[in-house]
Amino acid sequence: MELTSATTKKNSITQRGSPPSALNPQEELVKLWAWVSSALAFVSFLLVLATLLTPLRLPGKSGWPEAVLVLTTALATLASLARQLPGQNVLLAGAIIGVIGGILHSVGAATAIPFGPFNYTNSAGPQIFGVLAWPIPALWIIAILNSRGVARLILRPWRKIRTYGFWLIGITTVLTVLFDAALEPFATRVKHFWIWQPTKFPFAWHGAPLVNFLGWLVTASLILAFATPALINKQPRQTRSRPDFHPLVMWLSALVLFAVGAAAHQLWTATAFCVLTGAAVTVFDIRGAKW
Repeated sequence: MELTSATTKKNSITQRGSPPSALNPQEELVKLWAWVSSALAFVSFLLVLATLLTPLRLPGKSGWPEAVLVLTTALATLASLARQLPGQNVLLAGAIIGVIGGILHSVGAATAIPFGPFNYTNSAGPQIFGVLAWPIPALWIIAILNSRGVARLILRPWRKIRTYGFWLIGITTVLTVLFDAALEPFATRVKHFWIWQPTKFPFAWHGAPLVNFLGWLVTASLILAFATPALINKQPRQTRSRPDFHPLVMWLSALVLFAVGAAAHQLWTATAFCVLTGAAVTVFDIRGAKW
């Protein structure tokens, strides 16, 4: 009895002496980074939205609001993920995604494999080694990580099944392809970041050939095969975690921007695609979050 009492007392003193996790300086710094980067991304989003809806002319070189939006959104995506995973894991995953996506897009620009024949324009900004538009690696980070976060919300009721990991990779890949399908009309018809060359296939989605989406499917699968180990939390929480809506907000914000740009240029099929896709994903995510 005395030994048990002493042990209990010792544990109580240890627990009282342990600093609460809320006061961890590293966690507070990550939280601050997430809030600041998200706020900057939101301001950049509003700025680009204003240029689409109004005749607003901003000082400086054209295209800088879109460039700032890509950078701040990528930073906000990584910062949000850093609240769940160690920083080195987040940086490693971001590097894997950016490098693989960048390499395959460089190969695609030079050989038309695996996305089909296309050329970057001056609107896409400076090119890395003359073959890769600099925002492409950041776009892959935004598409993959936020699609994965959305997929985790959808699959929240089935987290304990053995095939959860395979389902997560599969749905993330599909969502990434849907993200590109919404992006293409905005990038080619609205902002003219790149130009698609004609192919032998009779059907194209606002200029983008069907092989482009097959290329995104293969590339996203390859990226996830290498990046997933870095995205697994090796020390899962014992308590039930709250649903993280940050990836959904980022993903839907991109679709809103693409839809507004498409509507401003009377690309009604692209607008409808963005609206319907966003609505369907939101319904599945809310359903999963309630679990």
